[in-house]
Amino acid sequence: MPPSTTKPPRIAVLADSDTRWKWGALTAARISPGTPVLDGFLLRGRATPTARQLAEVGVRADSLKEVTAVEFLHTMAQEPYDVVVLSLVGGGVQAMLHGLKRVWEDRPRRPVVVTGYVGVVYEKLTDGLLLRHGADLVLANSRQDAERFRAVYEGVGADAGSVTEVALPFLGGAPYEGRHDPYTVVFAAQPSVPDSRKDRAYLLERLVRHARLHPDREVLLKLRSRPGEHTTHIEELPYQKLAQKLDLPANFRLVYGNMGEVLDRTDLLVTISSTAALESLHRRIPTVVLTDLGVREVLGNHHFVGSGCLASWDELDEGLRPVPDPEWVARQGVATEGAFDAARERIAQLLAQPLAPLTPYYTPATAPGYLPGILARHHLGPDGAPLPGAPAHDKEPGAVRQIVRRAARGAYRHGVQRVAPVIRRMGEL
Repeated sequence: MPPSTTKPPRIAVLADSDTRWKWGALTAARISPGTPVLDGFLLRGRATPTARQLAEVGVRADSLKEVTAVEFLHTMAQEPYDVVVLSLVGGGVQAMLHGLKRVWEDRPRRPVVVTGYVGVVYEKLTDGLLLRHGADLVLANSRQDAERFRAVYEGVGADAGSVTEVALPFLGGAPYEGRHDPYTVVFAAQPSVPDSRKDRAYLLERLVRHARLHPDREVLLKLRSRPGEHTTHIEELPYQKLAQKLDLPANFRLVYGNMGEVLDRTDLLVTISSTAALESLHRRIPTVVLTDLGVREVLGNHHFVGSGCLASWDELDEGLRPVPDPEWVARQGVATEGAFDAARERIAQLLAQPLAPLTPYYTPATAPGYLPGILARHHLGPDGAPLPGAPAHDKEPGAVRQIVRRAARGAYRHGVQRVAPVIRRMGEL
């Protein structure tokens, strides 16, 4: 049922990592026609956030629990939500769209389904978009993304009406007003970019060198997760471990915490291609996207061509403070005033009427060699129904289940961060 003037809308957010939980929960608050009741669901997997990561994100929900895909679909079949936000990788979104289509097929009304991207879309644009097709709203974080999204959908003959321009929901904070004391340089690290030990060691060494060249500055390495934790991407070579082998100067520190709080004391933000660059630009903080490793699609820094922010460590060591191009910035969704108005209006319109069944672009008829594998990874069959033996509501005692789950997750992360790199190095001998 559509929300009344006295009853707050109910929104469910399903996320598969700490960053996607942050995006999904903040997006839910921005797009809601009123103050929502927010129920959070964390999809069980390799990147399920820890309690520390959730606390660092700082986003609160009225309820929050960990679920399997089948458990989430069971809840959606039982509970009367107004909006469902799918904050997942593309394959997860596609699986949930087919599962939700099935559990809602006999309902006279169903919730509005919303999805999108956590940040800059610099790879797998077509693949990711087609996996998200079928949601009522596919949110684009900028004018540039909205144009690209529509072009992809129209190019394959899919309905592009779901594409809705918004902005990154976590942009905010006070504008930069001038030099802090001490002047603070922050390098925003990314879990998977770059991915080689050589490149990551190079970036760390250059950051440390900058600290030695400028002893009057505070130089911070902003990290996304602690060793053993996972975020949106797998981090096999944490900077923390690389830093243990270096003699670090007194003005160099490793920091964690909310990115917005770190930006409160930042005079210069440096990164390869992190979404933190857009947060920094939004606050008018001098921002640099590094060219030391090249300007390449695999790094994602090609997205910043034309921004005026591309520079090298040599230039930064010599005192460069880049000036962003205002036209480029205007196309990136950095200005947030009124950015979510269109999405709220669209959702209000959809809630006021019965909605047609979900219709993803991929079906067993259009993608018979691709779709079944995506659905099977979430224990769903080609029709969106749970496969035989799919994990449903656990019957074991809660404490035992949690211990087993944590042990399995810890073993997986140990394999990714310790065993896999050793095997790869042995293979290169």
